[in-house]
Amino acid sequence: MQGSDIAARRDKGNLADRITDAVGPAGVFFRGFLRNPRMVGAIFQSSRATVDAMLEPVDWSRCKLFVEYGPGVGTFTRPVLERLPRDGELLVIDTNPLFTDYLRRNIRDSRFHAVLGSAADVESIIGMIGHEGADYVLSGLPFSTLPEGVGPAIAAATARLVRPGGAFMTYQYSNSARDLTAQHFPRVQTGVVKANLPPCKLAWGWQD
Repeated sequence: MQGSDIAARRDKGNLADRITDAVGPAGVFFRGFLRNPRMVGAIFQSSRATVDAMLEPVDWSRCKLFVEYGPGVGTFTRPVLERLPRDGELLVIDTNPLFTDYLRRNIRDSRFHAVLGSAADVESIIGMIGHEGADYVLSGLPFSTLPEGVGPAIAAATARLVRPGGAFMTYQYSNSARDLTAQHFPRVQTGVVKANLPPCKLAWGWQD
């Protein structure tokens, strides 16, 4: 391949990135939904009320590693980083390169790690960044529409890595995530945020 061809491809890629960033988070999120609606699970981003309610029980002072499955365009990611202590780390995992690339370009924080991959592989992924467990795991994955067997595998792997006193936190529009959480965690709390489109069901599975 000639140098001019390589440069043309690089320019095309940079232009695509600039266009993606220019449309803003909502536009990028909608593009991600159109590409793979079964994995994104929603047309609209979660409301601020949902974010605040979901994160409220977290004991930030003891959080060394926070993991997020399906971060999308960072609706929860940025609020987590705002609350996370200086010596904590945030790992986000998504199967959609549109989202992971967008976050890498737009979040400049040494505590932040974005990985393109499956949440089912979370145990090996956290090992790659030097951790054996996590204090909190947050998931917005649509468990009711994931391929067969993937949801149970994610829930089981998450239960193995959440440290005592930590939690697996999910926000959904169905009860699928709550039901899976109850199979692996000894104590489950639930809640509903009506100030969301549609109303959002929250669950916290605590590792006592």
